[in-house]
Amino acid sequence: MGRPTTIAIDGPAASGKSTLGALLADDLGYLYFDTGVMYRAVTLAALQRGLSIDDEAAVGDLARQVCIDVRPPSVADGRAYDVLLDGQDVTWAIRTDAVNAHVSPVSTYAAVRKAMTDQQRRIAHEQPVVMVGRDIGTVVVPEADLKIFLDASVEIRAERRYQEMVSRGEHPDFDVVLASLRKRDRIDSSRAIAPLKPAEDAVVICADDLSILEVLQKAKELVNHV
Repeated sequence: MGRPTTIAIDGPAASGKSTLGALLADDLGYLYFDTGVMYRAVTLAALQRGLSIDDEAAVGDLARQVCIDVRPPSVADGRAYDVLLDGQDVTWAIRTDAVNAHVSPVSTYAAVRKAMTDQQRRIAHEQPVVMVGRDIGTVVVPEADLKIFLDASVEIRAERRYQEMVSRGEHPDFDVVLASLRKRDRIDSSRAIAPLKPAEDAVVICADDLSILEVLQKAKELVNHV
């Protein structure tokens, strides 16, 4: 078998999977697609329209209506891509505390997941791609040539998320960040539809004691030995 053309990277929030995906895609010359931005964009759209996040039917209808696009970065402000919601640049707007607080419930809704999964599969089949998310190897593209599950302790992940927020000029409370990630883990791992878990044939990488470059090297070795 030649070099894998469809690579799935799954893992919990703030595990470093997005950074790994971006670096690996750049190294391979593949499309980098962080699928989580789709759920964030739907959440943002619901909040902007004043919809109740608890109204599953309304949020599901919205997910089928909005146009979400992911493109190479057009602004040199640290972004890895542009995220467009009905043509509006929402790359950073989808990273706000409000979206962080509501994206997990939205991502559990069957209609939302179906609408987003259909789009993700189409993109995956159009070109060589590194896809990052929570159910890529288990649901979106179970036929992926290489599946990686990137994990790390919740304390390590909270510290990374905290530093990321500080670097953007925010003033987070570490305990709040930690509690938010613990809640996110519970929701993502226990949801009835596409729960967060490694695919049976995924390679699990624990990043607790590894730098991102060391994680990247492990991933590149996997690419070269599939």
